[in-house]
Order: sequence, then C-alpha cells, then structure tokens
Amino acid sequence: MEVGGTVKQAVCKKNDLRPGGMMKATLGRMPIVVCRTLDGGFYAFSNQCIHQGAPMSEGVVCGASAPTDQPGEYRYVKEGEILRCPWHGREYDIKNEGRMLSDPNRRLPGFKVAIEGDDVVVSK
Repeated sequence: MEVGGTVKQAVCKKNDLRPGGMMKATLGRMPIVVCRTLDGGFYAFSNQCIHQGAPMSEGVVCGASAPTDQPGEYRYVKEGEILRCPWHGREYDIKNEGRMLSDPNRRLPGFKVAIEGDDVVVSK
C-alpha cells in the first residue's frame, strides 16, 4: 500500500522467521532481506550488498570476532546480530542500522519495521 509516497507492506508473519534467521521479500518491487535477531527483533534492509551487489539473503546471520589482548585468544560477539555477505564476507551490524563492521560510515539501506498483529510490516 502506498500512502503519500510511503510504501507500507506486510512481508511475512512473525512465525515465518525464527530468531537468528532471515528471508528475502519484496517491498513494492524492491528486493529486501528481513532479519530476526536472537532477542526477537525484526529488521529490514536492501537485499543488495553495497560492496558489489550480492544478494544478502544468500548470506548468513551470525556473530563476529572481536579483538583480544592475548595472541591466539579469540572472542566471539554479537551472535545473531551480524549479516554476512555471501560473496566477499562483508559484515553488517543488524542492530546498528546495518553499518559495515570494517567501515561504520557505510551501511546497508534500511527500512522501518513494525509488528501489526501477526504481520511483519515494512515501510519506506
């Protein structure tokens, strides 16, 4: 539905997407990816990586490694909050406006998400 230039559309049901999952959808004719974080939050972004255009819905929702003080020590953070590109592994922080981890000044175009009853509604 378009109201005054704003596109608003139910893209799936809440139960269609498990926590830590994602799915491709469309908003009007625009391809998007809808993500659900482990805490149950829903987020929507363009389904095109800003690096070279890969379909983000073919990537994974995962976590990221974080720096530590000890060589050989590893720390994994943000489990279920990172969207990783399938082509070159670019990582985007789902809960931080889709910002690229390696360059937070760049981000995936995002959309507003609301829950209306059982529907996940995305708008632009």
